[in-house]
Amino acid sequence: MDINVKEQQYVINTYTNRKITLVRGDLVYLFDSNNEKYLDFMTNYGVNIFGYNQKTITVGLSDQLRQLTTLHGSFTNDIRARASEEIIKRCGGLYSGVFWSNSGSEAIEAALKFAVLKSGKKNFIVCSDGYHGKTLGALSASGNLAYTKMFSPLLWDFKIIPFNDTKSLETAIDNDTAAFIVEPIQGEGGINIPSQSFLKKVREICIKYNILLVIDEIQTGMGRTGTFLASSNIQADILCLGKGLGGGIPVGATIVTREVQNSIPKHIHTSTFGGNPLSCRGVLETLKLLSGSRLSHINSVGEYFIESLLSINSKYILDVRGKGLMIGMVVDTLKRDTILKLLQDRHILAIPASSNVVRFLPPFIIEKKNINILMKNLKEIFDIL
Repeated sequence: MDINVKEQQYVINTYTNRKITLVRGDLVYLFDSNNEKYLDFMTNYGVNIFGYNQKTITVGLSDQLRQLTTLHGSFTNDIRARASEEIIKRCGGLYSGVFWSNSGSEAIEAALKFAVLKSGKKNFIVCSDGYHGKTLGALSASGNLAYTKMFSPLLWDFKIIPFNDTKSLETAIDNDTAAFIVEPIQGEGGINIPSQSFLKKVREICIKYNILLVIDEIQTGMGRTGTFLASSNIQADILCLGKGLGGGIPVGATIVTREVQNSIPKHIHTSTFGGNPLSCRGVLETLKLLSGSRLSHINSVGEYFIESLLSINSKYILDVRGKGLMIGMVVDTLKRDTILKLLQDRHILAIPASSNVVRFLPPFIIEKKNINILMKNLKEIFDIL
């Protein structure tokens, strides 16, 4: 039986079927069941940040598979301890502890519970077009009615304010507010970039009114925007990481300050697979690769990428926005999916965001020559639209 037919028959189809069967990867390429290669500009929504079959990560994970893959959190482990120490250090020493889980959504779920434990309150403020996951708590924090409407009423009380609007934040805060949850750059919402002073002002407001700041770096973190964290130099009370954190292995992290950590009692929130040695080994190997020179590469090739998109002369391109290698090309809404399909037909993979954005999240090892291939094909596509 055809693989695509078999999967559509036996898997609950909650995703759009892009009708190609991918079976292996090598660096910046994915290969289908016919051994045709596809240039990857999506990294599985930001997960495979160093591409596929990267030697350091593959060797490390293979070694860990021969030692120990899972271990309950009531036992200590050398790999978990090292990964926890390293992630705290890489976050600038601003935090004291990490709760390991299996995904970004789970990291948000933990953050919500930790915020309630610290504040004693259950009201939150979030942003329109924000996205924090589709589990029930994370969904409650998302400002996208397309995802939330069918499940309303959702958990607790979540006020939605405009993104990049500190006046609205200050107005929305009341005596029952536990925390403000925000992405440094909105990914699913359309690669929306706030003003440079936004997070600094948000931090000041949260301190002024004694509410917690939860920063969701699940997509923006781990070097995606050219710095280890997009919120560098801004200390959240709770920081969430996921996606590219584990080198392709499922992992989420909820990182907290000492004050928040001290409010979390034993047994109140646990995860059987959270902090397993295999995923923590993926974290360690990924952190090894995220050197200063790699971050410099992300910035320089990201600038080249954005400049190249801006150089395309087409009435269908309405805007280009991004930072590092988190880039969105805003296009005519009616043409967005056609552009994605035509790119795929030319063996180039990108993904959507919002209703009118072609989103590019390439691996950090992408080179200018790969970007040039994309640009050549985009120009040809716009010529025939």
